[in-house]
Amino acid sequence: MGECESPRLLADAMLGKLARWLRLLGYDTAYLQADDAEVAARARAEGRVLLTRDRGLAARRGLRVVLLASQDLTAQLVEVVRAVGELPEGIAPRCMRCNVPLEPITPAEVQGQVPDYVAATESAFHRCPKCGKITWRGSHWTHIQAVLQQIRAAVGADSEPPRDV
Repeated sequence: MGECESPRLLADAMLGKLARWLRLLGYDTAYLQADDAEVAARARAEGRVLLTRDRGLAARRGLRVVLLASQDLTAQLVEVVRAVGELPEGIAPRCMRCNVPLEPITPAEVQGQVPDYVAATESAFHRCPKCGKITWRGSHWTHIQAVLQQIRAAVGADSEPPRDV
């Protein structure tokens, strides 16, 4: 599955944290805080799989939906990956704010834009071409890697396509 084939997702208002994590994993994930009609209309118009915990919204016709059962973030990530499929290695993470693929930049390009100790100790940086936010792995990377391992272990090889409602 190439990047152009990856699923396009839309998380409803209850799932902002999930949307940010899915972007970190490389999933094209829009996030919309709006009423059910607007959320459903955008999902249809953009051909996105709707992610929701709202049974009423999930029951609307003409939507591809992943109705999430869990309130736990890691469990929700597992539910989504099982439903839409795991992205292959090498897919660029997306900006957690803008949902745009991040571009790698060199340590020299971040001089004066990140703290000196970060520029001196980190070797891989990314920038959002839309908002300009610079990211690096940092001290939180160990936690992120642990969550990703939990997801991969839980997903295994079984996945199912999103259901049509």
